[in-house]
Amino acid sequence: MTAIQEAQERPRGARLPRSARREQLLGAAQEVFVAQGYHAAAMDDIADRAGVSKPVLYQHFPGKLELYLALLDKHCDALVDSTREALETTTDNKLRVAATMEAYFNYVSSESGAFRLVFESDLTNEPAVRERVERAAEASATLVSRVIQEDTDLPESESKLLAAGVCGLAQITARYWLSQGLEIPRDEAVRLVASLAWRGLKGFPMHPNTESPEAPAAE
Repeated sequence: MTAIQEAQERPRGARLPRSARREQLLGAAQEVFVAQGYHAAAMDDIADRAGVSKPVLYQHFPGKLELYLALLDKHCDALVDSTREALETTTDNKLRVAATMEAYFNYVSSESGAFRLVFESDLTNEPAVRERVERAAEASATLVSRVIQEDTDLPESESKLLAAGVCGLAQITARYWLSQGLEIPRDEAVRLVASLAWRGLKGFPMHPNTESPEAPAAE
């Protein structure tokens, strides 16, 4: 249920447990920030969307920036968690690449549009925002680099560079795919991009005990 639906079903100002109210306010803020961007959004808009008074909103968040940062933390963590889960789904490296690409495509294509807060924020000049976005990118790349380093003879710095390339490829192509109106089905888009990434990565020598089982070549 969205924040709008909750607001419609509850009388204005109806009491909720603090944790539930916070989540409701975050949901309303997300809808407003995604639709309007940070600068155009107003606390009045968010309070109206949540069906509460501004004082209630300020009880939970002292200002618009703090509210935005709380959302950013939530969705940056979600990106890192989805990358971690993708890498843990299998020990087959080719499938790991595909799962990582799928995680980014799923993240970008979510109906909430929350990825825009992370990848397309209009507040990147704010140090606290930039630090969170960079930290999420670093954390995701570190997860991928650990797998690359464990499975190859590459040093840490080179593994990290390749991992940043994998994550960057996933993010940019997923956003481009979405901007093109989903003309290519998501599964096919994931397959194409995963094939591109895997053809590059599989050229690096693998440790004999970690090399993935031979799988049909991706075209």
